[in-house]
Amino acid sequence: MSAPRGRVERPGPAGPETPASNELPGLSSAQVAARVREGRTNAYRVRTSRSVIAILRANVFTVFNAILATALVLVLLVGRWPDALFGFVMVLNTATGTLAEVRSKRALDRLAVLQAPTACAVRDGRDIEIDVADIVLDDVLRLRSGDQVPADATVVRADGLEVDESILTGESVPVRPRAGERVMSGTTVIAGTALVRAMAVGADAYANRLASEARRYSVVTSELQAGTDRVLQWISWVIVPVALLLFWSQMRGTAISAAAVPAGQWRAALVASIAGVVSMVPQGLVLLTSVNFATASLTLARRRVLVQELPAVEVLARVDTLCLDKTGTLTTGRIALSEVLADDGDGALIDATAALREPLLALTAVADPNATAEAILEGLTEGSATPGADASGPLPGAQDVASRVSGAIAFSSRRKWSAAVLDHQTWIMGAPEIVLAQAQAGPGLLAHAQRLTATGVRVLAVVSAPQPCARGTDDEPCLPATRRAAGLVVLAEQIRSDAARTLAYFRSQGVDVKIISGDNPTTVAAVAAGAAITSPDGGGPVALDARELPAEATDPATLDALAGALEGAQVLGRVTPEQKRSFVRALRSRGRTVAMTGDGVNDSLALKDADLGIAMGNGAPATRAVARMVLLGGEFSALPAVVAEGRRVMANTERIASLFLSKTVYASLIAVIVAVSAISYPFLPRQLTIVSSLTIGIPAFVLALAPNSRRYRPGFLRRVLTLCVPAGLVAGAATLTARQWLAHGSADQGQVTTGATLVLVVSGLWLLTLTARPLLGWRLGLIVLMGGTAVLGVLIAPVRSFFLLAWPAPATWLVVAVCGGAAAAGIEAVRLVRAACRPADEGECGRWARGG
Repeated sequence: MSAPRGRVERPGPAGPETPASNELPGLSSAQVAARVREGRTNAYRVRTSRSVIAILRANVFTVFNAILATALVLVLLVGRWPDALFGFVMVLNTATGTLAEVRSKRALDRLAVLQAPTACAVRDGRDIEIDVADIVLDDVLRLRSGDQVPADATVVRADGLEVDESILTGESVPVRPRAGERVMSGTTVIAGTALVRAMAVGADAYANRLASEARRYSVVTSELQAGTDRVLQWISWVIVPVALLLFWSQMRGTAISAAAVPAGQWRAALVASIAGVVSMVPQGLVLLTSVNFATASLTLARRRVLVQELPAVEVLARVDTLCLDKTGTLTTGRIALSEVLADDGDGALIDATAALREPLLALTAVADPNATAEAILEGLTEGSATPGADASGPLPGAQDVASRVSGAIAFSSRRKWSAAVLDHQTWIMGAPEIVLAQAQAGPGLLAHAQRLTATGVRVLAVVSAPQPCARGTDDEPCLPATRRAAGLVVLAEQIRSDAARTLAYFRSQGVDVKIISGDNPTTVAAVAAGAAITSPDGGGPVALDARELPAEATDPATLDALAGALEGAQVLGRVTPEQKRSFVRALRSRGRTVAMTGDGVNDSLALKDADLGIAMGNGAPATRAVARMVLLGGEFSALPAVVAEGRRVMANTERIASLFLSKTVYASLIAVIVAVSAISYPFLPRQLTIVSSLTIGIPAFVLALAPNSRRYRPGFLRRVLTLCVPAGLVAGAATLTARQWLAHGSADQGQVTTGATLVLVVSGLWLLTLTARPLLGWRLGLIVLMGGTAVLGVLIAPVRSFFLLAWPAPATWLVVAVCGGAAAAGIEAVRLVRAACRPADEGECGRWARGG
């Protein structure tokens, strides 16, 4: 291992301890072969994203596709292809969702680089490099600083071993396993070396068991999709009887379709009945919802936010509770030098950075560094590098001090201190309760250290001695008998620079933020306070020790009690992975929409159960695989942009949903009246397609992409139905009135169809004005363009012929003017009544519904 930047390889007379020479021989080749035959290897397939089959299943097998696919097959079998234009909507909807999610899958697969590609195994008495998958049960593995532990193992021999288990437990403080203790797969060695024996490999390893549990398939809960699916379910209950009734009614007389399809009356009747039921399906709403989600995912991809499932964009706009994992999410996962303090002689602490800089540089410029020494060195030398300096060599200042160091003792978890001899003076740094014991001026400084530790920071003590460290009978270094307390080194976790600003944003949006960690609650509370998290009354964050809460909560009573305990807390410490999952479930049981962020395997279960799981791009592959959303840059500040996109999707989809569901209402009314009265159905599928395109599809596509920052409010479907149901009934009644007026006036079938089509266009365009108001600029131009296109469709002979329309006679124009005007007046009356009943309804939504 090469020396880190700023560090000098300098063994001294009292240098680091050396491992014993009698190494374990490890497994023999024959023993390894036997275990491979038995399947006891570390081979394990890691799923890094949703499979293509899972993506296809979610996008293809929907109620929407089932209805339209059945209708499409029947039309192609008995009708003409122009009447099957609605099939393109089905294909586009499926392709849009599938391609966007496959694109995200491929990006995530490229991101999933195996973090521990090889391991060092002792076999036949020799060290060999092998693939992680080739490890077998009982293999002896050599671990060094920077290695990821490839399998659950028992420590056989350790030398200054420190392991970061935060990816599994959430605790940022390194552990120091001794011989006989276990180290878990997925954790990282940050200092020292060790020989370990593999005790659980492959699917039996703890990290893989967690990942397997998290991989159980679940679907994003989307209010937009749920509302649309509910309408589709309502339609599916009546669509078959309505279709049969329509078919029967069209067989009783001469259907308008029969003139266009001379293959037989039953074929014409079938096409007419399909036109009736297809028009009942809000197919454009499903397509535009997918397009809206896909557009948002592409926008977020440019901001290095990967959306694995499209509805996840909407969910964050609905989130009211955000659970954050501290390590790697709120913090960078590293510690930083905060202060260097000393006693001023009167019981107060003063800054001692300048006075203790050289001793601290000497203490941290040793051969085998740990994370603590790296943090101190970085803090002391930050900004001291000069332009053009060799980045691979010692930093200025550190090099000068290192040349004066005559001996050094590396930190040991057994001793809990390190030492260096600088200019014939011995300096020692370590745990305050050890190095300050029996030191001159030690009790006073120890009291300060204990007070600081209670605030959640990590404190080390520095002492000096005139003589070097002696060696004991076991050749272990000992503290000098005469020591004098010199100062305290205060270390704190690095809070992400964007954390406070991002949390302030969520607080302003009414989102309740909770910090969940495996660390000490006091430590977590201190970090939370540093990120400007406060209690509702503006005071410091309220912290709970999860050890006082249930380990698991499955029954409703326990979940409710746990949710009550969580309500008043902003910080939860000493949380196990299973408890994180229970916390999410408890909050959701109270009707909360919960988002959970994390980067470790320990977060994967909670991410899976949350309404929205968000993983950091530098997190564990298993965590990224189960998350709905991945922050590729690991930047917490990207979340507000995700919220903005979610709000645009929610607000605009609600804005245009009234158009599509009004069509469902008027199509259902027309279908039922036609079926009951046995009159001819006034439209072919192609005519309904052009009506839908000009009054709903094209305008809605434009409106869906417009900017919109309205905050989310629950009740999407209820608000939409209060407008679209009465407006759709008015449009359907006006269309049927025009059809009957023209039919009883002895108009031919072409005039009846054309008149009914134009009345429906007028009704749809007037409903469009409600969602496009205020009618200024591009909004007014959009409505004029759609109306003009409808007129051109009647004026231009080839287009008119394709859609089987006729040039309106004067009597037809009169009917269109009267019925169309009545429809516009009726829809406007619906808007006024709705506004009067709820004058302050829902803020902006109420304003656009009232035309403001």
